[in-house]
Amino acid sequence: MDFTALAPQLGGVALAALLGAAVGAERQIRSRNAGVRTNALVALGAALFVVMGSRAFDGPEADPTRVAAQVASGVGFLGAGVIMKQGASISGLNSAATLWAAAAVGTLAGAGLPLLAAAGAALVVAVNVVMRPLGLVLDRAPPAAREPLETDYRLTVTCATRHEAEIRRLTFDAVHRSPFVLRSIAAEDESAERVCIEVIASAIGRDDLAMEAAIARIVTAPEVLGVLWTAETTGD
Repeated sequence: MDFTALAPQLGGVALAALLGAAVGAERQIRSRNAGVRTNALVALGAALFVVMGSRAFDGPEADPTRVAAQVASGVGFLGAGVIMKQGASISGLNSAATLWAAAAVGTLAGAGLPLLAAAGAALVVAVNVVMRPLGLVLDRAPPAAREPLETDYRLTVTCATRHEAEIRRLTFDAVHRSPFVLRSIAAEDESAERVCIEVIASAIGRDDLAMEAAIARIVTAPEVLGVLWTAETTGD
């Protein structure tokens, strides 16, 4: 085996690992999920796949770009592993995007484009470092500068079955007079003698006080046995 001919490709693989580690160092300093080793391995693996594609496939039918495309999609599955959802908050999106970019850096290095690979790694680090203060500034923007999000309210009222029609009408009137858009109202038997009336309504922004005011009008009825409500804010 001619190791002299392999030297440029070996250099590209080593450069990919080095640049991936540089990208990961910024992540690890900030105590993020994907650090030095993860990004270095992603970039190294991407470079190895590209080198494999360039050496294993030869001839007019060869298309090394297919290997790069498969690397991009494969790293997507890896990135999904660092994304975590806890309630309404989602974390790890930036780490997943960084892994994806590290794979692109490794692909460039493995393809024999060291300057582009180095520039790409520098830009990835710059975006993570420079854009972070900008993101914090935007997060602190006054609410009036943001598009209001929609809040879905789910209200459940329990009453005796014989009072269902009366309490359904009372619940409808209480919610309809408030700043909500009524989405649905339905009843479900909890037992032979009790029924649950469920109302789903939405509002632009979040107005828990208005919902509590609506509930105050409902609970005054002696036929009401229980009230439960939840709210979930949704947006793009």
